[in-house]
Amino acid sequence: MRDEVDSLAHKSPSRFAILVFSALIMVFTVLFSLPIAAADRTITPLHDAVFTAVSVICVTGLTTVDMATHWSAFGNILVFIGVNIGGIGVLTLASLMGLVISRRLGLRAKLMAASDSNPSRIHAGPVNEGQTVRLGEVGSLLLTVAISAFVIEVSVAALLFPRMLQAGAPLGEAVWHSFYYAAMAFTNTGFNPNPGGLSPFADDYWFLGALMIGVFLGSLGFPVIYAFARGWRKPRRWSVHVKLTLVTTIALMILGMIFYIILEFDNPKTFGSLNAGDTIFQSLFMSVMTRSGGFATIEVSDLNGSSLLLTDMLMFIGGGSASTAGGIKVTTLAILFLAAFAEARGKQEMEAFGRRIPSDILRLSVSVVLWGATTVAVASILILHISKQPFDVVLFDVISAFATCGLSTGLTADLPPEGVYVMAATMFMGRVGTVTLAAALAASHSRQLFKRPEERPIVG
Repeated sequence: MRDEVDSLAHKSPSRFAILVFSALIMVFTVLFSLPIAAADRTITPLHDAVFTAVSVICVTGLTTVDMATHWSAFGNILVFIGVNIGGIGVLTLASLMGLVISRRLGLRAKLMAASDSNPSRIHAGPVNEGQTVRLGEVGSLLLTVAISAFVIEVSVAALLFPRMLQAGAPLGEAVWHSFYYAAMAFTNTGFNPNPGGLSPFADDYWFLGALMIGVFLGSLGFPVIYAFARGWRKPRRWSVHVKLTLVTTIALMILGMIFYIILEFDNPKTFGSLNAGDTIFQSLFMSVMTRSGGFATIEVSDLNGSSLLLTDMLMFIGGGSASTAGGIKVTTLAILFLAAFAEARGKQEMEAFGRRIPSDILRLSVSVVLWGATTVAVASILILHISKQPFDVVLFDVISAFATCGLSTGLTADLPPEGVYVMAATMFMGRVGTVTLAAALAASHSRQLFKRPEERPIVG
C-alpha cells in the first residue's frame, strides 16, 4: 500500500490530494447516513448526507438540514472533526496522509505540502522565490498548522466560555458550544450548534468579537501565521506574500464596513434601528464574515439588493492563500491590481514592497479568476433552471458555495435533490481550488522549445 501511495504521489501530487479529499467526503457521507448520526435515529436521505459531508469537509457552512436539531451527539462530533480536517487544506492534508502511510516525508510530499502555501509550485513545479514557505521549511509548516489550529481554537473557546455561562447554558453544554463555535470560526465554516443561531448573542460584542478574531486568523493562511511565529517583531523581513495578504485583507475589511454602513444604515430590517456605534460594529462584523466566515446576526435575505451584490463580491474574493477561507484569495486580487497599476504607468513588470513579481504569477491569477467565474456561471445557470428563483438570490448562494462562505438567503435549504448535488459540486470545486483542479486534469506538462511569430490582437 505504501508503494502504491508513493507511486500515485510521484505521478501527480495534486490528483493524490483530490483523491484523499474525495475519499474523506465519501467516508463522512456514509457516517452521516447512519441512524446513530441523526437525532431521531433515522437514516438521513442520501442527498442531505452528501451535501453535509461536502459542506463539512469543504468548511463551507451551507446546509440543507437544521444543524442544531437534526444531528445527534455522534453527528455533531463528526461535524466538529470534519471541519478541522477540512480546514487543514487539501494538499497539506494529503501530505500528512502520505506521511502517515509511507512513514516519511519525501521530496514529492514536501512539494505537495509546499504547494498548499504557494500554488505556483503546482502550476510550474518548484520555484526559487521565498514568497511563502521554502521547501526545506515544510516540516516546520506542518507543525505550525497543527499547533496554530489547536492554540487558536482553544484561545477562542476560552473567550467564549464565560459568555456561554452568562447566557444560562449548563457547564457541559457551555464547554461543548464554546469549542464548537471556536472551531467553526477558525475554520471559517459558520455552523451554529443552537437552534437560535447567533440571536442570543447578537448584542454581545465580546462574543462576536471573539468570533471575528477566530475568523480573521483562520482567513490569513498558515504561511502568514508561520511568518508571525518566526519573526512577528521584524515586519521588514516578512515576505511579499505576507505583506500583500495583510494589506489586502485589512483594506477589504475596512472598505466592506464602510459600504455596509452606507448601504444599510437606513434599512429598518437590518441596521436602521441601531445607533451609530452599533451600526459600525455590526457592519464590521458583516464585512469580516462575508469573506468566508459564514456567521450572521441578521437575516441575509433582508439586505438591500446593493448589499447583496457587495456581499457577492467580498465572498468571491475570499481570504488568504493556504487558509481555511475560500474564494479566489486576496493575493490573487492584489496581483491583478498590481498588474493594472503597472500597465497604467507603462511598466513592463509588477512590483510590490521593493520586489519584482514574475509574469507567470499574473497568468496564474488570471486563470484562477477565470476558472472561478466559469464555475459560478455554470452553477448559477443550472440552479436557475432547477429552482426558478430570482437571479440575485441564486447568484448569492452559488457564490457562497463556491467561496465556501456559508451565508445563505434560504435558497439552498429549499432546493430539490438535483439542485443539492449541483451546489455540493460547486463547494467541492471551490474548496479544492481551481489551480489544483486544473493541474490534476492536465495529463502532462509539455515544454515548447521554439517560438511562433508574434502578432498582437486588439484588446479592449
